[in-house]
Formats: sequence, C-alpha cells, structure tokens
Amino acid sequence: MKNREEILAIAKQSIRIEAQTLAHLVDCISDDFVRCVQLLFEAKGRLIVTGIGKSAIIAQKIVATLVSTGTPALFMHAADAIHGDLGLIGTEDSVLCISKSGETPEIKVLVPFVKKLGNTLIGMVSREDSFLGRQAELVLLTPVEQEADPNNLAPTASTIAQMAMGDALAVSLLAMRGFTAQDFAQYHPGGALGKQLYLRVNDIYTQNEKPRVTLKTSLREIIVEMTSRRLGVAVVVDESEHVLGIITDGDLRRMLSREEDVSHLRAKDIMTANPKTIEEDTLAIKALEVMRNFNISQIIIVKNKKYRGIVHLHDLIKEGLV
Repeated sequence: MKNREEILAIAKQSIRIEAQTLAHLVDCISDDFVRCVQLLFEAKGRLIVTGIGKSAIIAQKIVATLVSTGTPALFMHAADAIHGDLGLIGTEDSVLCISKSGETPEIKVLVPFVKKLGNTLIGMVSREDSFLGRQAELVLLTPVEQEADPNNLAPTASTIAQMAMGDALAVSLLAMRGFTAQDFAQYHPGGALGKQLYLRVNDIYTQNEKPRVTLKTSLREIIVEMTSRRLGVAVVVDESEHVLGIITDGDLRRMLSREEDVSHLRAKDIMTANPKTIEEDTLAIKALEVMRNFNISQIIIVKNKKYRGIVHLHDLIKEGLV
C-alpha cells in the first residue's frame, strides 16, 4: 500500500514524463509533416487512419478531430483491415498508419497491401528505422524515451505524443482551409459549442411572454402584468413601442422601501430609464456576455429600437450556454 507522499510523487512523475515527451515532440515537426499537410489539403479523397491496440483508440480520436474541423477522414482498425475492411480504401485516399513500434504483426501484414493498392502511406511511429518507418512514404515521428508508468510498459507517454501529433495535423489543415467559427458551428449544431456560434436571441425570446406597460400604467396594473407574464419584469414603452424603461422586482422593492403612499405612483415613477437592450439578430452568447457584464438577469430584445421581447438568464441556462 502506497502512502500519500508516494502516490503524489508517482502522479507528478507521470505528468512530468509526458510533458517532457511533448516538449521533445516539437523538434519532430519536419518537412515530412509539411508534405503530409500539403498532400491532405490538396487531396480529393479521404484520410484513412488505422492502428492496433491503444494506437487504434488514438486513431479514432484523430479521425474525430479531423472530421469536426473540415478534413474528410475515416477510421479503419488494422486487424479488421486484413480481414476484409481494405475495401474501405478508395483510389484517391491516403492512409495514416499509427504504431509505436512499427513492428506489430498486423501492421506488417497491412502495409504491403496498402502499398500494392497504390495509396500514399503515412506512418506515425516512434522509430524511423522500424518496418513502418522504412515502408512509409511520409513519416510523422513520435519518439518516446520512456512510458510514464514505473514499468515502462503501459502506453502512456507514447499515446500522448501520437494524440498531440494528430492534433497538430488537424490544426494545420484547419488553418490551411481557413476554417472559421461559423464552419465549426455547422459541424457541431447540437452541442453547447455549436450553440455559442449559431444560436441567436430571436430563436429564444419568441417563446417567452411579452410584458409591457406605458408611462401612465398604475402600480396595481404593473404588478398584475409582471405576475401574469411570469418574467418578473415589465418593459415601459411609448405609443410606437420604443423602449423607455424597465421595471423589475428590485425596482418595486426599492420603491416600497422609500414610499409610504404608493397609490399615486405610475410606471414613470418606478422604472429604470435607458435599460440594456440588444438587437434580435444578436448571438445568444453575446447577450449572456452583456448580462454578466452589467449583472442583470434579463435583457430587452429590440428591432430598429422597437420592443420585441425578453430573454432571461434562465433561457440561456436552459440552452446550455451557462
């Protein structure tokens, strides 16, 4: 049984080894890497990424990153490839084979078939003098001096290096393609990240009530409007629906604390003038930013300075933006 100090030392050493591996990886970005990026950028086909064992898991992650950032890619397990899945490889595809040793039996069987098909073979491997390193047309070198585990056996530092090299490849291609935040949103429409890039306040406020009063509205009518619309606010507008002010629960509490006779009060006596507004085509994440900056829980939506509705902080929480 390890004590506290021993556990902390093991964990820190593991991270230290992996960090050193990544630091050394910077020097492995070579001309082959540049040619690989150029090849994939100009390719008409896909990048088929394959591996065995833990490298296969890293291959799946690299594929996921590539396809989500605009590079057509497909995962093919090396063991399945030699039992029928070679049919996945099209004539215009390139193949990225990932292996720490570059010497595993499945890789040695697979590589000759890929080369026979005439596809460009890219090897991601820790040693250039390995079978895969010698056979590949382009080599993405991911050397590792030692794994992070005490026995130097479990794929840890080596898989970190493979993943980082895959990220470098994806990011380079992303930059080559001029991949924008809007492009990213198209590939991630269902998640919170995508919503930050495409969800607008006019997608939200139409689902809410539209509490409104005029300058002359009485206190009783204000309270009824705020209560019935269930947003805790009332927007004060003129005859043309231009926003003049807002009345919140806080405004009512402050008014009641300073006024003894409230029977004569109207909306103009209670409201906060010049409230924060935002155009209806504004991104919802921008509305959230404004609400945070001014410490408010709702914001008024306008179109051409005319009142359209309310977006509450709870709406943005519901959409997963908070």
